[in-house]
Amino acid sequence: MYINDVPIAYYVIASLVGLVVGQFVDWANKRLPERKKVFSRDMISEYKINFRPNYILMLLTAVIYVTLIYVYGIKETLIANLDLIKYMILTPLLLSVFVIDYRLQIIPNRLNLTIFEIGIIFAFLYGLSDVAITINMLLGMLAGGGIFVLITLIGGAFFGKEAMGFGDVKLMCGLGLFFGLSNIIIITLVSFLIGAILSIIMLITRIKKSSEYIPFGPFIVLATFISIYVPFEQIKNILFTIFTLGMYKGG
Repeated sequence: MYINDVPIAYYVIASLVGLVVGQFVDWANKRLPERKKVFSRDMISEYKINFRPNYILMLLTAVIYVTLIYVYGIKETLIANLDLIKYMILTPLLLSVFVIDYRLQIIPNRLNLTIFEIGIIFAFLYGLSDVAITINMLLGMLAGGGIFVLITLIGGAFFGKEAMGFGDVKLMCGLGLFFGLSNIIIITLVSFLIGAILSIIMLITRIKKSSEYIPFGPFIVLATFISIYVPFEQIKNILFTIFTLGMYKGG
């Protein structure tokens, strides 16, 4: 039996792997903020003592993995499957960013560095078939980090405080390696749009006070997942329509 030309067995395997990975994300979320090693000799014994299933993260990761296979399919070669593979690897890292930054208003350096390191590996792998893709990914790294550094510096100059944490800068730098120049700009715009909408909602509903810091990492994560699932041209047309107040008709 097939779903979207992919054997159903792949979906079952992906969902089971997602459940395990989701629980591992919960473990990492407890270790990373304390600067503890995620992988250690006492990991199994310590995890048994403190084990608490996180059904939300488990089910969410499983759903994401299944839908990634549905959207990207299973191709015949490794290079052809790179998009699927990189997004499945990136998913647990993004979920950790979301949870940790939302709870603690920090993005651990180890987490950002891992995203960057994996991004470099994929940039190299894409270069085996097309060097232009690697160049585009490197430009995405520079653009992602550069835009947020600029925002941070401008915020410091005008408001006397950081408008953006350097954890967000490092995150966007790493994500630029995954998505390339055009897509990282789209992610930037979408993250600010989501941030504006959700921040207003949180202030109106008094979930957050105007004096409270609202972490930006979760908005970046949401924008990244949108970029993963929605085609570039479609997002671009939607953004143009929004920012031109409906005057843009697409092309």
